[in-house]
Amino acid sequence: MRNVTNEFDGEEGTAPVEMLAQLFDAHGWPFRCLNEDELTGEVQGSWAAYQIRGIWRAEDRVLQLLSLPDLLVQESQRPAIYELVARANEQVWLGHFEFWSKGNVLLYRHGVLLADHGKLGLGQAQGLVDAAISECDRFYPAFQFVLWGGKSPQDALADALVDAAGEA
Repeated sequence: MRNVTNEFDGEEGTAPVEMLAQLFDAHGWPFRCLNEDELTGEVQGSWAAYQIRGIWRAEDRVLQLLSLPDLLVQESQRPAIYELVARANEQVWLGHFEFWSKGNVLLYRHGVLLADHGKLGLGQAQGLVDAAISECDRFYPAFQFVLWGGKSPQDALADALVDAAGEA
């Protein structure tokens, strides 16, 4: 991802959803603010376009960033996906993957507790989005191997991480 700078560099930041909107706008990523506490947009990763949602909970001073790869899970695939999510999460440093049975949604989620002032800096916003896209890109092939290739979670993860290591 390219580095974006603006007048907020070196300052405390601004309201979290507003900062995410500025970041998306600076990158030219499509987005819309659903309200003052929620933004949704799309970022192209290496494997797919990911829907990104930023949700601000002022009462807790927590910004949640969700990344939703467009992967549909069939009922028969749930046990393998649950296992793969658990195995993938053992290797994720920031955030985690989840499978929501309501809607069969697979996603990456990371929450960040902001200081008392509830402001998000540009560098922090960029880091959150970069981490979400990086983790989704890193594990997307493993999810595809299970969903489309019929591989076991263990084999899918081993194959995906070997491929990713070979590209570096």
